[in-house]
Amino acid sequence: MPHQSATTLSTQTSSSLSALAIAPAKVIRGSGILSAAPEEIALLGSRPLIIAGNQTLALTQNTLQPILEQQQLHTAQASYGADCSEATLKSLRKAAKEHKADMIIGVGGGKALDTAKLVAFQLQLPMVTIPTSAATCAAWTALSNVYSETGAFLYDVALSRCPDLLILDYDLIATAPKHTLVAGIGDAIAKWYEASVSSGHLQQTLIIAAVQQARVLRDILFQKSAEALEKPGSEVWQEVVDATVLLAGVIGGLGGAQCRTVAAHAVHNGLTHIAGHTSIHGEKVAFGILVQLRLEEMILGNQLASTARQQLLKFYAEIGLPQKLDDLGLGNIKLSELKTAAEISLAPNSDIHRLPFKVGLEQLMAAMVSTTAPTDSRESNIRVAVKTSDQPIEE
Repeated sequence: MPHQSATTLSTQTSSSLSALAIAPAKVIRGSGILSAAPEEIALLGSRPLIIAGNQTLALTQNTLQPILEQQQLHTAQASYGADCSEATLKSLRKAAKEHKADMIIGVGGGKALDTAKLVAFQLQLPMVTIPTSAATCAAWTALSNVYSETGAFLYDVALSRCPDLLILDYDLIATAPKHTLVAGIGDAIAKWYEASVSSGHLQQTLIIAAVQQARVLRDILFQKSAEALEKPGSEVWQEVVDATVLLAGVIGGLGGAQCRTVAAHAVHNGLTHIAGHTSIHGEKVAFGILVQLRLEEMILGNQLASTARQQLLKFYAEIGLPQKLDDLGLGNIKLSELKTAAEISLAPNSDIHRLPFKVGLEQLMAAMVSTTAPTDSRESNIRVAVKTSDQPIEE
């Protein structure tokens, strides 16, 4: 039976057993820590399959694979392509079986790690995550998103446990483009805006803890992000990396799915069906936070949401997060495309329904084109300014 180490908390009820996959069994972090990782990896198996993107595989072949072989580990490598898709998953399961893999090592960004985690889950193998950027908390979580081969979000899969080992090497993260950390900040800061609206009223101990940690995470990012982006590799930069990769994962682990995603991620999911690869996950999620706050303003007349949106707009301008559709490469979006994204965001099983109020299609479309509206703009003042589906939206 494969190694099954995990950090979980189970609560027996009269009707079912519910389990929270809170954290990886072990996390090692530091500058240059990758060189010490093979000893830890060897505790999990001897025949790892390394899953990464095409560019990252060249890196692992020159750096990771030689030091794994020094530990007498028999490695093989496979590319996940561009997305965590069903076709990719099938191909990688075949590659793992052909190699007789007894563990999976995922190296890369969020989609690479999601793919590797899901392959490990499907084959019931130990899992190691090695993030190469701080763009998401995928290295931590027991969750994988599955996309079409063109990058459209299809569904997510809750995994039975978090990775067995997470290796966070700051030197490796520092090689990633700056915009990946910016996107990670957007993805992480969403935890507060989503968790507070979906779970802020709940009384369960762990959910209270998750919501409060989300608030702390938001404050850390407000205070430290600008300086971190100016000083890559510095101590404050490492703290922001820890916030986006590690602390953001803790919140989802403690609070569970209900505390993890609401409208911001739902908008992200809808946008993937029209935006393709023009922007990355955290950028779409950051935009989605503004949409969520705009909905609270328009539908509830919530002045706190209005104030929060203006605060975020200033923060986004300072660090380079998208404030409107044009910033996501969707400046020429058509009405039909906007409607498609909104309809997918409002699908019956969408996380947007965790909002404490109902959202209509036209309301969501109006919010999506008015994220930079003045604070006194209400729904009645916002119109989708098109006459036919062949004309571009005017924000």
